[in-house]
Amino acid sequence: MTLLYDWLKKAAKAQGNNKAVVYRDNYLSWRGLLHRVDRRAQEFKSMGIKEGAWVGLMLGNVPDFVILALALSKLDAAIVPIDPTTGGRELELILAAAPLRALVTRPRGSEGSISANGTSAPVPPSTLPRSRVQRPTTPPGAQPAPSAADAAEVRRRLQGTLLTCSVYKRSPPDHGVDPIAILFTADSLGDPKGVLRTDKNTIAAVDHAIAALEMNDKTKVLVAVPLFHAYGWDLGFLPTLKLGCTMFLEEEISARRIGKLVREHDVDVLPGTPSMYAELSKLPTVKKLELEKPRYLAAGSRLDQIVADSFFNEYGVRVLSCYHSTEAATVTLEDSGKFPTTVGKPIEGVELKITSPDGKPAGAKEGLIWVKSKTLSPKSIGPFDGEDKPTTRASGMVAIGSIDKGGWLRTGDLGKVDKNGRLCITGREDDVVKVDGKRVALGEVEGCLEAFPKIKAAQATVVTDPMAGAMVVARVVTKQKCGAEEIIDHCARNLAPYKVPRRIEFCETI
Repeated sequence: MTLLYDWLKKAAKAQGNNKAVVYRDNYLSWRGLLHRVDRRAQEFKSMGIKEGAWVGLMLGNVPDFVILALALSKLDAAIVPIDPTTGGRELELILAAAPLRALVTRPRGSEGSISANGTSAPVPPSTLPRSRVQRPTTPPGAQPAPSAADAAEVRRRLQGTLLTCSVYKRSPPDHGVDPIAILFTADSLGDPKGVLRTDKNTIAAVDHAIAALEMNDKTKVLVAVPLFHAYGWDLGFLPTLKLGCTMFLEEEISARRIGKLVREHDVDVLPGTPSMYAELSKLPTVKKLELEKPRYLAAGSRLDQIVADSFFNEYGVRVLSCYHSTEAATVTLEDSGKFPTTVGKPIEGVELKITSPDGKPAGAKEGLIWVKSKTLSPKSIGPFDGEDKPTTRASGMVAIGSIDKGGWLRTGDLGKVDKNGRLCITGREDDVVKVDGKRVALGEVEGCLEAFPKIKAAQATVVTDPMAGAMVVARVVTKQKCGAEEIIDHCARNLAPYKVPRRIEFCETI
């Protein structure tokens, strides 16, 4: 179970003083990284972190994330990456699903600390998605999350940092699976869903990625997508660790900064989103990149032909569309870059099928996307585990995000296969959409809007611009006079930044 730490030791032995992690103007060699990891592991051990414990890392793309994750791997503890911009209510739901033994955070404004349920004060239940307002936050027989009044057993600052580690009296759950990491996404109703990654499916995921992208120990990877999401974890963190190559970390998603790093360091692997490439295309460029075999990836939403052409004209690099999910890792890759509006064909080791709503083959028509692979995670958890998960069709097929008896994952995505075998993503079965590669349940946004006292009814939609990307737009019917800024401020207090509506439209009826 110390898989990631074992990879680190091998890389340190083989690569020595070669660069492992580069962050701004500093870098860590592989030997230096191993040394820091060993020190942090000893510090965690002194706090009582033991084998099997679940530990949250509420950090962005910084070297500390890498160091602490590997230190937890050495202790055989499970790593739980959490988006540091997560709102209070969503964090409460995450910690109801994942009983953390400890949580590492940065200072959060005026908050002295984060309680075991993720808040420093009670959070109104009205900020739940409408489908969940009347439902319990703890399933029958499950371990309840401690209240906001519960104090941490230990709370102290990690040596030489501003990071705080709060340790709680909570035991790891028994799901019949020994995870090395729990990666959170959103389920079909917008609730946090933790995907348990084991050593077996982690090895399969990284091997598939390395083979599909033809990576080696000389590869330079720029990770500007979050490490706390599966996309950055699978295509940035894991391959770097397994191969002993170099990873450039970037926390602030700035097109100007990314463009500078790409040129200065000859980055040849860049996992990104369509909106990131659109922003890069707008920058003034002096000359095109001279790279032997660049693998610049776009995932999370549909890549528009205009963006692909614009980036190629400016940088001389074709963007490769790919299909990736938290449950299945990398599924397909359009490795030529000539058909960017598709996501290509299944990579080696992955099976894919399209069915109609009744489960029969869809042929060339649009249908439900199913995936089968060794990369599939065997278990997912959520704050409402234990409740019945209804199927959505009379056929009795498994719920979205679940695996059937034949080993097929129902992804929840809709798509069709063209005559050349390339997959085209056409939509979703539910109201989940993607903004900058992150899942947003429109029902959750609507529930948050309708929790605002001055709003009578609300409707959330997503508007996509080829060059600006996707953004959430809200239509509202008000009970009394209020401004758009008031509504946006309310959403910003209760939702993650990418879920907050960018535009408010006032109307008489919806």
